[in-house]
Amino acid sequence: MLYVRVPCFGSSNSEKKTASMDTLIKLIPELGREYVHIKCPSKVVSILGKFAAGGVNALQVIADFDHTVTKQHIHGERHVSSFCVVNKCTVLPEDFRDKDRKLLEKYLPIERDPNLSKEEKIPYMVEWYTTTSELLNGFPLGSDEIASAVKKSDTQLRTGTAELVNALDEEDVPMLIFSAGLGDVVDAILKCHGVVNKNIHVISNFLKYKDGHVNGFTNDIVHPFNKNGKAAEHTKYFELMSSRHNVILMGDNLGDAEMADGVPNTDAVLKIGFLYGAVSTLLPSYMDHFDIVLVDDQTMVIPNSIFNHVKKN
Repeated sequence: MLYVRVPCFGSSNSEKKTASMDTLIKLIPELGREYVHIKCPSKVVSILGKFAAGGVNALQVIADFDHTVTKQHIHGERHVSSFCVVNKCTVLPEDFRDKDRKLLEKYLPIERDPNLSKEEKIPYMVEWYTTTSELLNGFPLGSDEIASAVKKSDTQLRTGTAELVNALDEEDVPMLIFSAGLGDVVDAILKCHGVVNKNIHVISNFLKYKDGHVNGFTNDIVHPFNKNGKAAEHTKYFELMSSRHNVILMGDNLGDAEMADGVPNTDAVLKIGFLYGAVSTLLPSYMDHFDIVLVDDQTMVIPNSIFNHVKKN
């Protein structure tokens, strides 16, 4: 286990921090694994205490999809995103793929630019998603075509995802998948892997159709910098969100740490971040934004362990 010597609740006392970590590992032994990094163990202990007090009836799960519910890589090769799956659709011409690639090359560096603020990035993200939807317009991109593309794409959910979703379903704990990807593909991937439980709710960019052909998105664009509770205000999920004040949040990008912002009446939010690649550079920032950071962990072992802890209390 890596103990990082950083201030925790205003204290730099390493003995105090080690004691908190020991307490945490006693509560959930899996948190002692080598790939688990926790900046402030006492904060996590406090959150788990609130989770245990509220029980499953006060809990909800909010998760990003691409590289969070799905694996970040398969044997070192980055897992395909939900938008990229569309490129496998046979109804799309080759020039679509070329145009889509050029958009990726133009806008992805902007999304990841550490020198730009979120406010500066948002107009570019809206422009990117709008242009992508316009590229898809007019094609008969139906559910069968998307399902076929998913099967060709070798998509994989994190090991233990079905176990987590089923356990949540058994206890009537809702899970919100908040994706800036393509919702139709998200649904198709979940269905392909047999994860279609009634407790899952997806907020994403879903295709709108006119005469059987794509005609934009059904709702406002969901991009990497507006995935938060406010974006769920006019959805069916909002009522569930309002009545459950404890949140397990999971994401793989720093912006995902804000997905519970705007969720009404929150009491405790436990933020779990999945990190793969450029670890020495990114780990400090991830530990600032997430309560628990999992380095190159392609499983749901830790979320499952945390939920089991809540369930048994």
